[in-house]
Parts: sequence; structure tokens; C-alpha cells
Amino acid sequence: MSSILVGDDGLARCAWAGSDSEYQRYHDEEWGTPLHGDRPLFEKLSLEGFQAGLSWITILRRRPTFRAAFRDFDIDAVAGFGERDVERLMADPGIIRNRLKVDATISNARVTQALVSGHPGALDELIWSFAPAPRDHAVTSFAELPAVTAESTALSAALKKLGYRFVGPTTMYALMQSGGLVDDHIAGCWRSSFA
Repeated sequence: MSSILVGDDGLARCAWAGSDSEYQRYHDEEWGTPLHGDRPLFEKLSLEGFQAGLSWITILRRRPTFRAAFRDFDIDAVAGFGERDVERLMADPGIIRNRLKVDATISNARVTQALVSGHPGALDELIWSFAPAPRDHAVTSFAELPAVTAESTALSAALKKLGYRFVGPTTMYALMQSGGLVDDHIAGCWRSSFA
């Protein structure tokens, strides 16, 4: 299978974007674009945790409902969630109703709240401190893309040490890809730094 797919609009994209318009929009506008800010990165961290074991398109299609259910991933709001909120979330068919992931998101909000209290930008600084040096070449196929790197493993360990959950090395590499810490757009993709 080719790693590049030309869409109906004539743009060459990473083949994983397929022909789904929302997936193409996500590829074109978000995936691999540097993401900064404690709230946006907390949202990304949370959604990547929910994605574990599932396809990203499943999460992407439910993202508006996730945002509504988790108060737009406002760190203080989610950190204040109690048992009634957990029950509300577990009854919401628009999100992934996994108790461990729901509990982890609330717990992670509390860890983030403590981390950024008195130091806004601390989550951003922490995550970005693990960004690898930029590649000097484009990857030419999906087979070249790792699932885990030394940097994603180190980021995972640092977050776990602080008390974060659902932040394994593979999940953290997915965050690095989606949050633009790495450029994993395939050679020939219009979004690749090497296009």
C-alpha cells in the first residue's frame, strides 16, 4: 500500500487520512502542527489516553462531545469533578465510557492543576522539553515510523513520576506526532517539511 494518497482535491497526503473529510481536515490543519499551551496539551493528553486501544478517527469524531462532557478540558473544571460527574460521564454515549480512562483524566487534571499552579506553561514546557531534534530527511513510508522512541519513553516516565496515568511510551509518541513535536508527514505529502 502506498504511503501517500492524492485526494479528490488534488492534494497528496499521508495515506492514513484516507478519503474521510474530517480525517483529511485533521491531517491538513492539526496533525504535526506545533501545539502549545497547558489547556490544549491537557486536552491532547486526555484524548490520546482515551484513544489507547482504539483508532484515532473514533476519538476525532467524538471530540465535540468529549469537549462538552469535559468542560472544554478546562484544567480547573476537570480537576474539580467528583463522583456525580463520573456517573454523568459514564452515562454519556457520546464519549468512550471506560471508567479507568475517565478516572485517569480527572486525576491527570489534578496533577496538571498542581503542576501549573504558580507556574503557568509548566505542562507545555515539560512536554516540549522532550521534543527530539528535527530530522534532516523525510520519512518515505509508514514502515519507517516508530511506535516508541527514546524521547517518548522518557516523557512517559517523567509524566508517570508526577502521577499521570494512561501516558505510556506509545501514547506519548502519538502525542508527539499529533502535537507537532515530530514531523512524521511522509515524503511527498503536501504538509511534510521536506515537500
